[in-house]
This record gives sequence, C-alpha cells and structure tokens, in this order.
Amino acid sequence: MLIAAPKLTGLQPRELIMSLKYWFLLATAFLLLSACGGKTMVESDLGISGAPDWVNEGTQYLNDKNGRLFHGVGQAPVMGDESLQISTADNRARAEVARILSSYLDVVSNDYTAASGSGETAISQQAVSRQIRNLSKVNLSGVKIIGHWRNDKDNTIFAIAELDLEQVKQTTDMVNNMNTDLKRYITDHSNNIFDQVSQEKK
Repeated sequence: MLIAAPKLTGLQPRELIMSLKYWFLLATAFLLLSACGGKTMVESDLGISGAPDWVNEGTQYLNDKNGRLFHGVGQAPVMGDESLQISTADNRARAEVARILSSYLDVVSNDYTAASGSGETAISQQAVSRQIRNLSKVNLSGVKIIGHWRNDKDNTIFAIAELDLEQVKQTTDMVNNMNTDLKRYITDHSNNIFDQVSQEKK
C-alpha cells in the first residue's frame, strides 16, 4: 500500500515538525516489519523480582559513567520458537530506541529553529526537517542489542537495545550535504539537549 507524502511547502513551523515526525515514524515502520504485532513498550518500575535493573527501569534516556545513551527495552512471550521469540524482543527493543530518538530529535529541531531565527545562516523549516530525518535514518542502523533476560516464571524474554549519543554526533559529522550551521548546532548542543530531555523524563 502506497502512503502519500505530506506536502511541506508553505507549512507553518509546527506543521513542519509534525511532517518530520511522520516521515521518521514511517521509516521506522519499514525497518521493523519483521517485528510481530503487540505491545512494544516495557513499562517502568515493573518490580520483577530477580530481574536486571534495566528490565525494571524500562526504556529510558540514560546519562551515567558510560555516557549519554538511548536505551530501549522490549519483550516477547513464549512463541514456540525461541529464535523467533528473541528476534521479536530484539525488534521491539529497537523500536523503543527509535521512539525516544524521535522525541529527542523533535527537541533538537525545535531548538535549532528557535535559535536560528531568520538570520543569514538560517535555513528553511523544510530543509531542517529533511536533513534531520535523514540523520535519524542513518543512526537507527547503529542501534545494538546489548543484552537479554528470561523470566523463569513465564519464560518471557526481554531484550535491551542501545544507541550512544556520541555515535549520533559522529554520524552527524560524516553526513554529506548537511547545512554547516545545522551540523555545528547539533554537535555543540546535543549534550545539553540530551541532559534536558533526560531530566524531564525522570
């Protein structure tokens, strides 16, 4: 089924941000077609006795000694095929990283638009949306599965996926055809924006 692309010309800033989010989520959906349907998000503070901390804490922005990290947690029930169950949990964990990365990039886009104003170095909202959308697609390929855990009570498998903010910044440096001012803004302000978002989510 073909999905019509939204028209970006002439849109107001808020509408353009929504268009960015639409295309990002659409790209994510195509990347995750192998995931089975059902709930993909693990709620925080599950309180499962004996589970690793990351299972009980769930999907989150994490800022600790290991760096600034996007952590996504997914789970899958017994399916009669262990490899399929693990793959499903993995894909759901990746989808969670995609979800919070999308939220983070929404803030980056809004902050850059507000900071750039209408000066000589400002670029159009349409260009911002397109370039950040391309950046998000590239970064999703860098999501790694870093752990699994099985609940012995019901054999549910949990998976945790990770994306390092440093990798996002390195990817930004390597992206061709990105506006220099936008690239500099992301490099200079990504840590502060991450800290702001992670504090708000606590």
